Amino acid sequence: MYASLAVAAEDDVSRSGLAVVYPDIGEPYRSVFASIIEGIEDRARSKVATFPIAMGASPPALSDELRHRNVRAVIALGRSGLKVASTLDRHINVVAGGVLSVPESDTQGMMVQSLAPDPALLFARLKSFMPGAKRVVVVYDPRQNDWLIRLARDGAKAQGLELLALEADDLKVAVRRYQEVLGTLNPKRDVLWLPQDSTTVDESAVLPLILRESWNQGFVVFSSNVMHVRRGVLFALYPDNAEIGRYLAGAALASMSASSPQPRGIHALKQVLTAVNTRTAEHLGIDLRASQQRIHLVLPEQ
Repeated sequence: MYASLAVAAEDDVSRSGLAVVYPDIGEPYRSVFASIIEGIEDRARSKVATFPIAMGASPPALSDELRHRNVRAVIALGRSGLKVASTLDRHINVVAGGVLSVPESDTQGMMVQSLAPDPALLFARLKSFMPGAKRVVVVYDPRQNDWLIRLARDGAKAQGLELLALEADDLKVAVRRYQEVLGTLNPKRDVLWLPQDSTTVDESAVLPLILRESWNQGFVVFSSNVMHVRRGVLFALYPDNAEIGRYLAGAALASMSASSPQPRGIHALKQVLTAVNTRTAEHLGIDLRASQQRIHLVLPEQ
């Protein structure tokens, strides 16, 4: 069942027509969802009904509760929220976020915002830090990230970059792909991108290999996972939770307007912040100040 509803005045809910369904789990995720909800309410300019969902629960009376509260659009956060929202009455519009990836077949009737940073933004940041970059190499599992690589091809072209995307459907193949390509990289022009991919970016086997070779050979590695910056990659983009909330609220409010066509399918994350590793930058001879990019998180922490 769902936990007790967060306090929300009936007239506020009626005015916004929005509700949020999200997983009822502990930290650090609880604070993440709280920040997203703050952004939603800021954009909606009112409180919204919130439904924390216990893990594995499927509240049978949720559609009735939403109808009682005059909810016309639901923002589903996390996999649990998305699973519950997929069972709602069809007259309720659903916008989803807070998930890394979902099968494209599951997104046909709704807009899902992924937590994967937009490759176009990653590549733009790369060129600001390393103007001489010419080629981006990425190893990916097409079952997880085929949609993201399609975006990456366009993003790379816009920045004058060549994208070498190598498929790997298991860890053994991924390690072989990395071993084949690492010895061919030219540090003055080639860079390696680590997407959020559980098959090809293994934390124990792949990441230490890449970081060691990057340090020894002097080539740039950037990532879609901010935790990798702490480990030693040059930079990553990571979610701006409040801005995500504002964006999702805007999309949900727009979904209630019959006059505006609604985007469907999975979308990459554009509401991002920048993290950099200054020790890695110094080792690679990269002047971060010359990029004039705003940096939100500097590692290692001083």
